[in-house]
Amino acid sequence: MQARNTHNTYGWVSISLHWLMAILLIGMYFVGDYMRGLTYYDPLYHTLPYWHKSLGILLGFAILFRLIWSLTNPKPASSQVVPGFMHQLAKLGHLGLYALVIVLIISGYLISSAKGQGIEVFGWFEIPALLASNEQRGELAGEVHEIAASLFMLLVAVHALAAIFHHVYWKDNTLTRMLGRSSKYEG
Repeated sequence: MQARNTHNTYGWVSISLHWLMAILLIGMYFVGDYMRGLTYYDPLYHTLPYWHKSLGILLGFAILFRLIWSLTNPKPASSQVVPGFMHQLAKLGHLGLYALVIVLIISGYLISSAKGQGIEVFGWFEIPALLASNEQRGELAGEVHEIAASLFMLLVAVHALAAIFHHVYWKDNTLTRMLGRSSKYEG
């Protein structure tokens, strides 16, 4: 399998980025939800937020790379079986997923840096706090982060259902292309 996309298939870089980010972002949602219930004396009280923040920063770099990769690679042709308005909905859905990930990363940064401290990323480097300490900004960012995470998970569910619908109802190769396999269905 080639690294770059073609006009018919996704390359292994696009496929890997898609699935790695999907797994990490969905995992981050559940870890974030679990963290909210931790008490100060819980052994994971400091560990999980550290990992959550570090992975969030790395996901920020990954989304930047993914956007650049997407803009510099051809987009495989869409199925001809699918009605035109569905292509527009799919584009809006993808745009929504990207936008929500960016909102999650920015709001997560604003939560973490609201006390005027930078974010250490696995001891490798630190992202500095660029704004002065502000508790209200941190609280607002927390609310935005929570809403964006819920909307993201809702859109992920719609995205997954749409991929299954493509495969089962329209019998096109949308799902199998993102699994890195060729398909007997050629839309």
